[in-house]
Amino acid sequence: MSIGVIGAGKWGLALAYAFSKNNQVFIHSRTPREIPNFVSLEKILECEYLVISISTQQISTWLEENFVFKNQKILVASKGIEAVSGRFLNEIYEQYIPHANIAFLSGPSFASEVLESLPTALVVNSHNEELSKEFASFFPDFIKTYTSTDVIGAEVAGAYKNVIAIAAGICEGLSLGKNAAAALISRGLVEMLRFGKVYGAKEESFIGLSGAGDLFLTASSTMSRNYRVGLGLACGKSKEAIVEELGEVAEGIGTAYALYEIAKQKELYLPIAREVYELLEGKNPRVSLRDLLSS
Repeated sequence: MSIGVIGAGKWGLALAYAFSKNNQVFIHSRTPREIPNFVSLEKILECEYLVISISTQQISTWLEENFVFKNQKILVASKGIEAVSGRFLNEIYEQYIPHANIAFLSGPSFASEVLESLPTALVVNSHNEELSKEFASFFPDFIKTYTSTDVIGAEVAGAYKNVIAIAAGICEGLSLGKNAAAALISRGLVEMLRFGKVYGAKEESFIGLSGAGDLFLTASSTMSRNYRVGLGLACGKSKEAIVEELGEVAEGIGTAYALYEIAKQKELYLPIAREVYELLEGKNPRVSLRDLLSS
């Protein structure tokens, strides 16, 4: 198959590598790159299959300014909630693409390990089961794929786990120990499941690869950008300084702001997400810990 990957960050490049094992792959990004099969926007939009790996906080603008729907089949490889609007990715994309033409990728996956062809398991989520199966068939042998119709479950889990990963990095940065880390991650899973049920998500999405699998990976390793955000916050660094040091997007930051606003509007109890938001706003990590333990 001819597949176009839009977005040449680490995850976009990793997916381009994976798909190129069995397919012809082209790649495009806003900034021209000296990489094989890099093509223009016009060329990439001619591909029947598109994989979009653009930051959640940038995707609205990109779609409005660049996207032309030509009946392409789309696999969204980003995770997060738009901070300025509180919209999930499926809500953003539905203005441009019919549900039958779009799928969402979820599951535990560090780009660096995909680039080493290490065993990985992912879930392709779509309201169109045939489309899920189609995209799942494009992956190479070292990536085991599953399919699901629970789009909102995959979206909530993929977005929320980044916020919990920030909290886990703070926990590590404060040297609180493994007991605390285990408690935080497990309570984080409960919190994201509770949030997901508000939107009609299925419980199995949170106890499987999209939820628990991705959460355990992202909240336990310095390979995770969001985990490193937490380490920086524990040291008293501002979010601006942390982002500058990272040199790449950490989706958990924007998502924490979105969750904070959604919790206020819907009067939801999201204690971990709330504390992450307040830490990003400059709250002292030790005070945050005290408040979290007493809530």
